Amino acid sequence: MKRKNEFRKKSLSVVIPLYNEGKNVVLLFQALKKVLLRMDRETEIIFVDDGSKDGTREVLRAIVQKENILKVVFLRKNFGQSAALDAGFRISSGEIVVTMDGDLQNDPEDIPMIVEKIEEGYDVVSGWRKDRKDKLLFRRIPSIIANKIICSITKIKLHDTGCALKGYKKEVIDGIRLYGELHRFLPALTRVEGATITEVTVRHHPRRFGRSKYNLTRTFKVLMDMVSLRFFIKHLRSPLGFFGKIGILITMVGLIGAVWCGFQIIDKNISIINLNVPLTVVFLLLVAGFQFIFLGLIASLIVKTGERSGFTLSPFVLNINEGKDEDEK
Repeated sequence: MKRKNEFRKKSLSVVIPLYNEGKNVVLLFQALKKVLLRMDRETEIIFVDDGSKDGTREVLRAIVQKENILKVVFLRKNFGQSAALDAGFRISSGEIVVTMDGDLQNDPEDIPMIVEKIEEGYDVVSGWRKDRKDKLLFRRIPSIIANKIICSITKIKLHDTGCALKGYKKEVIDGIRLYGELHRFLPALTRVEGATITEVTVRHHPRRFGRSKYNLTRTFKVLMDMVSLRFFIKHLRSPLGFFGKIGILITMVGLIGAVWCGFQIIDKNISIINLNVPLTVVFLLLVAGFQFIFLGLIASLIVKTGERSGFTLSPFVLNINEGKDEDEK
């Protein structure tokens, strides 16, 4: 008989986005199931298929009919890893959520260590691929450079921001919406909400099947999202401070211009017609200044009001299969 004050193990969800990983998904599921059963807690595996075209969906449909531990989400098309993770987060029910890649390079055997760290009290646990098994020139060196840039901008001290193997408390990620390539900055986004973050060394394996999804286009998207993230982190709590400063500066320039135009008209008897261009510029500056100020007020109102509307998966999700045959639903 269990004592009433005995420690209760928190439930666990493992969210894995997939894109053209048909040769990996069966092996990955078997490895995951073996680890999760050994952990002896309430668990679920959530595979999010991000519009695969290589037969991954058919493999998932075959697995999910036999396994109650598995949930499968099919996105309508390839929206990207951030959208896939976001969809998985929304339907996850575990108190702890672990994410990992679907290419067999992350090791499911590291999941218990990550969960243990979460239960020690950390809100976010990030993996560090200390002995990374990727090509030096095309993957590791660009990753090192990107990691230093990301850490300098977000002020998060991690060795490996790009590692997909991470753990989160469910309540920490519930209020975060992902788009673009923002999944790379999840620790920084949680830090904005006051999350405590730590890092653990995890194993990394060479890719066995399929090809990497990373390219120069994706690097450009990451850089663009990095700029927006910097703005988000710095001005989330006080958008009026940002827009208001710009608005006041533009308004002051406009007022100075208005005084100069008035001086030209009154003191030097210059016709208004001859000041047509300066007066137009002054008018536009004053209008723009007030617009920035009101934009800041609206942004502040939105921040204070918060997001009241519920989240829906309908724009992204084609189908959610939770282990039941379609005829039974």
